[in-house]
Amino acid sequence: MEYIIRECAEKDLPKIVELCSKHSEFEKAKYDPTGKVTLLKKALFSERPKLFCSVVESSKNLQGYFSYTFDYSTWDAQTFLYLDCLYLEPEFRGQRIGKIVFENLREIAKQNECVNIQWQTPIFNERAINFYNRIGGTGKEKVRFFIDINQTDDKPK
Repeated sequence: MEYIIRECAEKDLPKIVELCSKHSEFEKAKYDPTGKVTLLKKALFSERPKLFCSVVESSKNLQGYFSYTFDYSTWDAQTFLYLDCLYLEPEFRGQRIGKIVFENLREIAKQNECVNIQWQTPIFNERAINFYNRIGGTGKEKVRFFIDINQTDDKPK
């Protein structure tokens, strides 16, 4: 299976939004694609990007993507690379692409003087967890919380 990993281009954004939708479905999460092309364009292609993204392309079709940010750890007092999303179409899983993605991420993290790479996956994604363990990842159990900034305060507490 031939493929390339390259930086995301603006022309890729509609397909990335489609892949995000598939990714959210896989993770049993809500996703609304409305306006996402515009928002991603702003985040990825501004003078000071907030987000970085690469794609997996095969036969001129996008088959996956991974996106990341740089954040700062108070405890480590250093920058870390946060892998926000990694998604591959089902037929591209198990092809060692994930290993190459993490090799790329390690190099990016080193170039940016990051202390580590952090990411998360749903507890039910056993295949991914096994992969992450094989490549040297260490899991930490935590519960992730969200507050919707647009929610009303009239919800019961």
